[in-house]
Amino acid sequence: MYGPAMTDTDDLLPIGLEDRLPAEARKATHAMRAALGAMDSHGYDRVRPPLIEFERSLAGRMDGVQTRRLFRFVDPESLRTLALRSDMTPQVGRIASTGLADAPRPLRLCYAGDVATITADQLDPARQRLQLGAELIGADTVAAASEIVMLAVEAVEATGARGISVDFTLPDLVDVLAADAFALAEDRIDAVRRELDTKDAGGLVAAGGEAYLPLIHAAGSLGDALAKLRELDGGGTLATRIEALETIADRIGARARVTLDPTERHGFEYQSWFGFTIYADGARGALGRGGTYWIKGSDEAATGFSLYLDALLPALEGREPAATVFLPLGHDPSVAARLREEAWRTVAALEESDDPRALGCSHRLDGSEPVAL
Repeated sequence: MYGPAMTDTDDLLPIGLEDRLPAEARKATHAMRAALGAMDSHGYDRVRPPLIEFERSLAGRMDGVQTRRLFRFVDPESLRTLALRSDMTPQVGRIASTGLADAPRPLRLCYAGDVATITADQLDPARQRLQLGAELIGADTVAAASEIVMLAVEAVEATGARGISVDFTLPDLVDVLAADAFALAEDRIDAVRRELDTKDAGGLVAAGGEAYLPLIHAAGSLGDALAKLRELDGGGTLATRIEALETIADRIGARARVTLDPTERHGFEYQSWFGFTIYADGARGALGRGGTYWIKGSDEAATGFSLYLDALLPALEGREPAATVFLPLGHDPSVAARLREEAWRTVAALEESDDPRALGCSHRLDGSEPVAL
């Protein structure tokens, strides 16, 4: 345990930012490596975009990127506005459209890194988060969506999380229905979409969307929700989407609980026909989201997901460090090197008075072998 210390006001962190001390940092690092390992095993190559880019590039690749949430400043070299990334997905889109424009499609990429925003989300006070995810560039088919959802489940499983559930949504549902079965004037669509998102029946009627009222109740377990969608879809407008959701759910099988909230829009500002949110027992809210989308500029279809590991850490068991060997003064460096190759941690004495137990060691080097303390 670490004891309290006197803190100067200059040492306090801004609201929404926090340190990860050794136990939490160890847990986060293990979870990140495990999730990235799951993505790598499915052929997703890691990319590492820069922390800062031109604001126009970050804001121009995806719909829904809010520049007012970006930390912005002027580059003294180019005199153009730079921004600190708030989401790595647009950066992966830029990489796919430029440096990897000629790479064979579908292109499978994954990533991990910190992102930051000026203002926190209403449901999450953090302004800096560890984001990792995968993008399948060049496809937004049912097969692509099935692969991405299953990969997200496997990545969360790899971290040690349990009780995983996936909530599907249809981000363009109102647009599809407004163009056919439940006709709406174009100037009414945004209002109806907004009231459905908040599940406000009165507001929905006032917005001219009375015909959309059944959608408020078409949420829950996938089977029940799809049955309600079929009931209101007399003309078969949603038949292909319903079939697609069933196909994706079949791919997941019993590895996660699957639900549907067909009108959920929060966090799906740039998704097209399909979106999903992933949860796990003990986690603080949603672990992440994903779905199908278009990369602006290159007009290329893609499917992907992002996870935010900070929300998952409370659900994970603490990880003890590897057994640690105290190396007394005058120890043989070659023996210490051999132990590290065998996955031991070593802590070398700097003074005769160093206490191995106080330094967190479980063993002490005695000649050429570690001995338990």
